[in-house]
Parts: sequence; structure tokens; C-alpha cells
Amino acid sequence: MRTVVFDLDGTLADTAGDLIASANAALAELGHPPQLVMGQDDATAFAGGRAMLRLAAQRMGIAEAEALADAGYQPLLAAYGRDIDVHTTLYDGAVAAVDRLRARGDATGICTNKPEGLAVNLIARLGLTERFPALIGADTLPTRKPSAAPLNETIARLGGDMSQAVLIGDTITDRQTAQAAGIPCILVTFGPTGRDVEALNPEGLLDHYDDLERVIDEVLA
Repeated sequence: MRTVVFDLDGTLADTAGDLIASANAALAELGHPPQLVMGQDDATAFAGGRAMLRLAAQRMGIAEAEALADAGYQPLLAAYGRDIDVHTTLYDGAVAAVDRLRARGDATGICTNKPEGLAVNLIARLGLTERFPALIGADTLPTRKPSAAPLNETIARLGGDMSQAVLIGDTITDRQTAQAAGIPCILVTFGPTGRDVEALNPEGLLDHYDDLERVIDEVLA
């Protein structure tokens, strides 16, 4: 059995729109105008809520960026939890690819730096829960990616073999996580940074989910 672990944001789903909307909602609660722009700030959105708030502070000329990030983080999470799937879309072919993997006997799980509760909520709303029997979030364990621990735990919960496991992701965090765990990494080229991920030297690149099985088989050959 092969074990295929997916990152969530920027890999399975384009969640940037809802993340950006939640950051702007948090800014509004703090009395600030919106600062994040959908389509322009997607890469920052995938870096997390605090990264978005720091960028907002920079744009507003606020020197204490961490203070704004601290003040806005919980309002951001609350706003995101309320409207987690308004703009979010699954990447083309993702669901069909996961179904094909599972049909051939591969185990599939999620290892994300999104808080576990939000991740569980999102995949439920997207109708994916049964496809991912193991999910590890940013706060499931004491450490988060790029520590190897969350990825190792995901594979363990799936009953997987580390020698036949692979991580599908979209960022340097995923690349470093896979390296720390000693397993190969496949990075998608349809995320916010496009083919720039090639510079991270992953074991595989994925241009479309239609090619997922072929790329996995090549990497794990």
C-alpha cells in the first residue's frame, strides 16, 4: 500500500479568497480599512493569518506589525470559521484523482498548517471527509510543519509504510517537511507561485491532477 499525504491550502484547494476576506474582516473589527487583495496577495494568504496581518501593517505604515498580528489573529480565525467556503474551490481534478488513488488501494490523508478544527470543518463542507481518514493540523501536535512529526503522525494513523509514502504540497514548508521525514515530495505548479516551486528541487512536479498517479509512481519507483 502506498500512502499519499496532501497539504490542504494551495494544494487540494484554493482557499486564498476566504483567507483574505477573513483578514480584511479582522482589520475592519480593529477599525482599519481592507488591505489584502484577492488575486494579488494569494501567496501571502497561504503563508497564514499572521503573515496577512503583518502585510496589512506594512501597507498601513504601522511599525508594530506583531502587535497588529496578535490583536487581529483571533478575530481573523473567527471570521474565517464563519465563512470558510464562500470563495474556496478545489483544484481541477483533485477529487477524481484522490478517488482513483483510493480505488487502487492507496491510503490518503491530510497534513496541514491550518488549525485542525478549521481544516476538519473545511473538508466537511467540501464533502471530502470520508476520503481523508487521517488529518493532522497545525495544533494537533506540539509541533507543526516543517517539523517531521505531523507528517509522520499522519502516515502512522493511515497505517502507512514510510518507504512507500509521499507528500503532495505547494510550498517550501512542504518540501522541508518531507525532507525532515525522509520521504519524497511532489509540489504542484498550479498554486500561487506557479512553476517557481521547481527551484525547490522536489522529487516530482505536478502540473494537473490528471497526472497524479503517474508522478507518484515515478517518484516511488
